[in-house]
Amino acid sequence: MKENHAFTIESAVPEDAEELLAIYDHYVRDTAITFEYETPTAAEFRRRIENTLRRFPYLVLRQDGRIQGYAYAGTFYARAAYDWCCETTIYLRRGATKCGMGRALYEALEKALGQMGILNLYAVVACPEEQEDEYLTRNSLGFHRHLGFEQAGLCHRCGYKFGRWYNVAYMEKIIGTHSGDQRPVTPFPELAKK
Repeated sequence: MKENHAFTIESAVPEDAEELLAIYDHYVRDTAITFEYETPTAAEFRRRIENTLRRFPYLVLRQDGRIQGYAYAGTFYARAAYDWCCETTIYLRRGATKCGMGRALYEALEKALGQMGILNLYAVVACPEEQEDEYLTRNSLGFHRHLGFEQAGLCHRCGYKFGRWYNVAYMEKIIGTHSGDQRPVTPFPELAKK
């Protein structure tokens, strides 16, 4: 997919599950960025990758042979009228933030989704109700705003983790033109074959 002198971005494969899970585990155990309480098993994470790849891109960023982060898309809502929308997700290895890797991953994901015919991107971002704490900052909100997302909604005190309540912001980015005769979305596996 995307290549640069320092890293490459390519499609994930189910065999990446353990390395991706090692990145995700930190977010489950040590942050409120994800609202999962328990780290999934490698088998469950592999199933998640396989399920995503049936329709959407699941990208990994490798640097010196090691995965530094991953980004993927998923169904926004499971009704036909929402087909042109998707939810985006990104996780970076600790120490791989604020160095351009997250931007590169999200730009590659956005490009792939645009080629599929996706028009609206949504990111569901946990955010502190008032003060940042040791589990959650506003960095993800800033990251998405920097990439052109705008806040489309805010759910108050809807996530409970580490004995605290957190808000969730819905961030939105329009990447395509809406028309009265919209062509169907091409699933990512079909697009990759072309």
